[in-house]
Amino acid sequence: MNTHIPATHPPGPAARLWGLNHLQTMKADYLGFVTRLQNQHPDIAQTRVLKERITHVFHPEWVREVLVDQSDALIRWERATEIFSVSMGQSVLVTEGAQWQRQRRMLQPGLSPKRVAGYAALMTSAAQDALADLARRPAEQSVEMDALMTTMTLDVILRALFGSHQVTDARPIANAIQTMSHAGFSEMFKPFSWPLWMPLPSVRKVHHAKQTLDRVIQQHIQAQQSTASDDGHDLLTMLRLARDPENPEQSLSAQELHDQTIVMFQAGHETTATAMTWWSGLIARHPEVAERIHAEVDAVLQGNSPTPATLQQLPWLQASLKEAMRLYPPAAILFTRRACKDVTVGPWTLPKGQLIAFTPYVIQRDPRWFESPDAFKPERFLPGAPEIPRGAWMPFGTGPRVCIGQHFAMLEMGLIAAMLMQRFRLEWPEGERWPKGDLAVTLRPAQPIRVKLNLKAPITHPRGV
Repeated sequence: MNTHIPATHPPGPAARLWGLNHLQTMKADYLGFVTRLQNQHPDIAQTRVLKERITHVFHPEWVREVLVDQSDALIRWERATEIFSVSMGQSVLVTEGAQWQRQRRMLQPGLSPKRVAGYAALMTSAAQDALADLARRPAEQSVEMDALMTTMTLDVILRALFGSHQVTDARPIANAIQTMSHAGFSEMFKPFSWPLWMPLPSVRKVHHAKQTLDRVIQQHIQAQQSTASDDGHDLLTMLRLARDPENPEQSLSAQELHDQTIVMFQAGHETTATAMTWWSGLIARHPEVAERIHAEVDAVLQGNSPTPATLQQLPWLQASLKEAMRLYPPAAILFTRRACKDVTVGPWTLPKGQLIAFTPYVIQRDPRWFESPDAFKPERFLPGAPEIPRGAWMPFGTGPRVCIGQHFAMLEMGLIAAMLMQRFRLEWPEGERWPKGDLAVTLRPAQPIRVKLNLKAPITHPRGV
């Protein structure tokens, strides 16, 4: 064989029955399927399902070559945006082209690091209330961390979005989001979706979940608008006042305001709650890491609430969050892209019309970039550690469509984690098994992560200090 003759297509497994064998395997265990694919073809692999060729890109340099350097040659997979538009409308997560560019320009200033830092007080207030309730429960009981983090992050996003918490029971909202998430992922493997008016049990369940979310969002929008004040520092006020820098007279329409609010509402707590649930379990299972974090939190905060500035003085805490998101990225798979024109990936040219897939869960467990890739080692992300190749760690995506809320999420996670470690020692229950992942739109634990939270003695300050 002449190795100098390039292959027509990237390598990949044989597609039996027009690739339907792949479709069934992907539906049953998508992350396992892509992991095995990457083990056989470490940098790039191509699969075929019916008429579609799907190229999976794994090498960090090639990921950036596509998503950063050739982003203008891509759109998001039409089927995925169709599904997401059911719950998120024509929001910045879904739109393409000029409409997306306009929305991104209007939203970006309100989610800059400087603006996001202004939400820190709302975040710490919400966390403080939740943790105070937690401190009053019996010490010997373990806590279901998914429920705790969902409630806490939902409170945070409600306060940040609307300036106040007007929901007394978060469970219906959380359940509605989970229903939409699982239904959305399942729809990805179907050629079409039933309209929401169809009287089918599965469709009726999704319709009810959508109505629940729409009702909560609209009630808050109307409640805030009735005050007729533009002085608020919440995200909804930012959205109402947002203007297109290229057309300053243009604001968001009523429908756009609803759609942008609902995407911030869902993404602003669902992904964070998921990341924090995995993190808390990992911390409980690694007491040596926990002790380092306790030491720096106690030394830096001295019993005070964390701030954006003091978080920068907590390298072990920040590294542990990044390492948790390496092992269990909430967005374990990115939106698949469609090539609108020929795209270059390393030595290959992918023709117009092909699908290109990216899986952070697999890319971030590659032993070429992360020694002992399945181990929890926050020191990988400490200052002075060996540099991680760009594109090898991307829990928020990369390129122009990188998650617009990443600064909000990192601040929220840092503040909640610091306050939790300030008050409790996390202990993994003896004999408890580590859960597998349950992939829907986000990667959540398939079984609850339960952790014992042992109250720490409060730090006392010397007299006069």
